[in-house]
Amino acid sequence: MSRRSDAPRKIKGDPIDMERIAIYPGSFDPITYGHVDIVERALEIFDKVIVAVAQNEEKRALFSVRERVAMIKEVFKEMPNVIADSFEGLLVEYVAKTNAKVIIRGLRATSDFEYEFHMASMNRSLNTHLDTLFMMTSKDYFFVSSRTIKEVARLGGAVEGLVPNLVVRNLKKKFKLPVPKRNEIGWDD
Repeated sequence: MSRRSDAPRKIKGDPIDMERIAIYPGSFDPITYGHVDIVERALEIFDKVIVAVAQNEEKRALFSVRERVAMIKEVFKEMPNVIADSFEGLLVEYVAKTNAKVIIRGLRATSDFEYEFHMASMNRSLNTHLDTLFMMTSKDYFFVSSRTIKEVARLGGAVEGLVPNLVVRNLKKKFKLPVPKRNEIGWDD
């Protein structure tokens, strides 16, 4: 006589067996510690987070899509459940290819919410099975934006502690600012 288990059986394709995947889309030009904070906290909820760099020709980016994806891969190289990728076109079409059901969006201030709410509503109207999870940026980084980081770095200001060291070095190279030899070699990452 076999003993019946009260535990639910795992059936391939069953929701119990499915990986919880979230997409964190953005320009990430460049990635900041605010972005890193959102990814790390999202991993407490999801099995995998895909950091998806949007290819947007309307925005003049400092770093190419390839450079941004490479920086993201390097920043998260010790976290195999973070994937760096890029996409063009509608986000909902990209999400459909990934088996994700949730889009992660970071909010810094109430001004972010209005724009993000409109985008989430549009995405939901295009795909009714897609949800958006808003995450508040940590208090340590609520004032940090990629745009501000680029402006401060361009003017020679210090952005250390707001972006990974790899990004600091790449910003200095882009703006032709002096890079200390020690950091150029790759130490202190």
